[in-house]
Amino acid sequence: MTTTLAADWGRLGPTFTTAILDTLIMVSVTLAVGGLLGLGLGVLLYTTRAQGILRNGPVYNLINLVVNFIRPIPFIIMISAFGPLTLLVVGTTIGRNAAIFVMIIAATVAVSRIVEQNLVAIDPGVIEAARSMGASPWRIITTVIIPEALGPLVLGYTFIFIAIVDMSAMAGYIGGGGLGDFAIVYGYRAYDWQVTFVATAVIILIVQVAQLFGNWLSKKIMRR
Repeated sequence: MTTTLAADWGRLGPTFTTAILDTLIMVSVTLAVGGLLGLGLGVLLYTTRAQGILRNGPVYNLINLVVNFIRPIPFIIMISAFGPLTLLVVGTTIGRNAAIFVMIIAATVAVSRIVEQNLVAIDPGVIEAARSMGASPWRIITTVIIPEALGPLVLGYTFIFIAIVDMSAMAGYIGGGGLGDFAIVYGYRAYDWQVTFVATAVIILIVQVAQLFGNWLSKKIMRR
């Protein structure tokens, strides 16, 4: 028979605060690095395709293959599967930095596909108009392609942010810390459901704030 304990927040308070900070660090670093790398890969996928301004079959096929190979792997399996690479790059397979490294890989491939899908929706006539005026590929990418898709991209990055928060919760399995680890160690394993509910509530709050901000920013951009 299990016993439900009342959480001792006087004892757990500092650990809880650290868990929130760890989650915010993991999510922020992953979104910044994975978001930037994913944007680059997504733009390459779009511009090197058959109808792209940088059409290049071998480059497109290679990137597409890598993205399709990594993207379907569940994150919890990816943590283990990328262990040797994580050890080579980070020097360890446990802890927050190891978790961030794997999260960046997962976020990069996810962002790249979302970016490509949003860019495909751009009216080809806008790009052709820029090309007819002699604009270079780089200028077209920075002044036409990305600005045209900026609103939908903000929504896409909001979705990725939520997915990264979800990944950060699973990072506890390799000692990555964060709210997920806190909920499992001090809540689930200790049969203290109050801890689990509070940690879950904070995760939901973070996600809701991000979603509201993403919706607001996207609407503001698309109204211009």
